[in-house]
Amino acid sequence: MATAVETLGKLERRITISFPLTDVRTEVEKRLKVQARTAKAPGFRPGKVPLKMVAAQYGYQIESEVLNDKVGRAFNDAANENNLRVAGFPNIVPKEEAAEGQLAFDATFEVYPEVTIGDLAAVEIETVQAEVSEAEIDKTIDILRKQRVHFHTKGEAGEHGDGGEPVAADGDRVTVDFVGSIDGVEFPGGKADGYAFVLGEGRMLPEFEAATLGLKVGESKTFPLSFPEDYHGKDVAGKTASFTITLQKLEWAHLPEVDAEFAKSLGVADGDLAKMREDIKVNLQREVAGRVKARNKEAVMDALVKVAELDVPKTLITQDSDRLAEMTRQDMAQRGMNVKDVPFPPELFAEKAERRVRLGLILSQLVGDNKLQATPEQVKAQIEDFAQSYEDPREVLKYYYSDRRRLGEIEALVLEENVVTYVLGLSKVTSKAVAFDELMGSNAQA
Repeated sequence: MATAVETLGKLERRITISFPLTDVRTEVEKRLKVQARTAKAPGFRPGKVPLKMVAAQYGYQIESEVLNDKVGRAFNDAANENNLRVAGFPNIVPKEEAAEGQLAFDATFEVYPEVTIGDLAAVEIETVQAEVSEAEIDKTIDILRKQRVHFHTKGEAGEHGDGGEPVAADGDRVTVDFVGSIDGVEFPGGKADGYAFVLGEGRMLPEFEAATLGLKVGESKTFPLSFPEDYHGKDVAGKTASFTITLQKLEWAHLPEVDAEFAKSLGVADGDLAKMREDIKVNLQREVAGRVKARNKEAVMDALVKVAELDVPKTLITQDSDRLAEMTRQDMAQRGMNVKDVPFPPELFAEKAERRVRLGLILSQLVGDNKLQATPEQVKAQIEDFAQSYEDPREVLKYYYSDRRRLGEIEALVLEENVVTYVLGLSKVTSKAVAFDELMGSNAQA
């Protein structure tokens, strides 16, 4: 039995539910008898333990289960009777005062809000577009060459040459011994032997690299180095140290030639350079398309957040904050970080959670109102598109269709794309060309 729904706030509601105590006792006794059929106790055969002993051992647990079942069922019935769309989980507490022979509980909860979406035809959205030119293909080939670099002792003749004058220059790999001190005292982390790095990659502070340039093997140099105020080593941040470096080894970088062997190393079986460039172009276009889609989707989501009016249930924000905190913890643990004693306060994720929940409610409203659900044909097409970049596309299809959760992820992705297409079709859209480097340097996420 439930009382009328009390309105406590914009979304907060309360219902008092009650039921006869005898109902609980009857159900507890019934479950105890079932438990007694298999109960074990020293000195008794299984199923022959006296009911009082069974009650002493299992009574509290069974009574808790019965109460949870009764309260949960009563709350659900009350919510259905009042056509309430409950957001999250209710907070249910016993009432101190109840009618004789009755158990009563107050259930406080939030309901889903009404979502009002403004005039999409008046919304202005700027989308982006980008092209893959020959220059981008050339840059990619240079990156692939650097990934396959190998080093030779500088100044020594070999099959690829001697690398030129044996002095340290940008692009060379140097191996150094160094020691640093502040006010004449060595500091932790300021000393190393046989430390190797490539000049010009920015791994070392600028003063360190500048001092290394021009050295020959066996030569040393002492120089001052000022640590930035925001340097990760707090003990030395903002301080000036004196370093002495000694060059122990000097190697020059030999990049592979762009020839048939290079093409074969990239998976082009016959070594055809034209085919290699076409493969690179196709891969870059796929990557660009993905980045463009993500940027444009983000633009649509930003527009929807601005044009929609709704109150966001705090319960859902809290739940999503907890979920994001746990996802972050698991991600860091998978990266090998020790997160056992690292706090992950959910409030750190509250802003992101609020946006995610808000967008979820907006999208749900749009999808329901405009029948934008993902169709089986769309889902299959999306999976087939993913599968194109894999050696065996059939395995990719099997991977998704064998797991309902994975298939649900694809359905959610298609649903979002349906919303993006729908909104762009109604709003005022302008398109802006962005440079390839700018696009690839962005990490747009919905």
